[in-house]
Amino acid sequence: MSLSRPLPTSLACWSAANGDIPRLDREVLAAHALQVSRAKVVARPETTLSAEQGRTLNRLAARRRRQEPLAHILGEKEFFGLSFKVDRRVLAPRPETELLVETLLRKAKPGERVLDLGTGSGCIAIAVKTERPDLQVTASDLSAGALAVAADNAQRHKAKVRFVQSDWFSALADEFDAILTNPPYVADGDAALGELRFEPKMALAGGATGLDALEAVIGQAGAHLRPGAWLGLEHGHDQAAAVAALLERHGFERIANQRDLAAHPRLTTAHKPLGAICQDQTSCAR
Repeated sequence: MSLSRPLPTSLACWSAANGDIPRLDREVLAAHALQVSRAKVVARPETTLSAEQGRTLNRLAARRRRQEPLAHILGEKEFFGLSFKVDRRVLAPRPETELLVETLLRKAKPGERVLDLGTGSGCIAIAVKTERPDLQVTASDLSAGALAVAADNAQRHKAKVRFVQSDWFSALADEFDAILTNPPYVADGDAALGELRFEPKMALAGGATGLDALEAVIGQAGAHLRPGAWLGLEHGHDQAAAVAALLERHGFERIANQRDLAAHPRLTTAHKPLGAICQDQTSCAR
């Protein structure tokens, strides 16, 4: 059995004792525990700690050492300039997902209807609605827990988003001008699932190849898009070609890919034809 760590008497003492944790993480945890800015933590390492502060800092360090995400420890994560509440019911928002929001804001016409499919924390839908109040935004998720977090975040940012509990499109009868989604796309055997064990597996695991959810969404999306409307899909860095092939098979056109800040192909967009969309290349009836 491991012994608990001694109580630190100062920030410098605590930081030195937890040198196996990245410096930035230590600074963020200390700022959170002491309710001060990170700049103050950096500038005042000699700050004296009370016994309770020392215990709190040791608990936070232990959680981070077990690879629990900083966002879950802090209870929030920034996305598109907004702070979102997060916990184990939802994925912590990722910077690469901002591509979906940026693309929507660039393409959307006034008053259009937008769906955030598998909303999780609500970050996509709420960022869109905050930037473009004129848009009619719906957000869906299968998880009631995720929807509770998303609704809380919408209230926090005064974003009027309609929330629907749905297994992909099962509870949605509407047609939309744009559908955005960051579905599960990690393959079952991928080591990343172990590294992400504190986050909800249903929001990550995409089956044997990682394409199960992407294929389900692409196969059903045409029935929920207006003619000429478009679908935006976040996916794994090595899945762009497979996603494009699925979109082509299901009759989508104007298929294009965008790269994230790490130069990985991360977002694919495609449009529903102005005529009837094919469910596959052998059953297209106009």
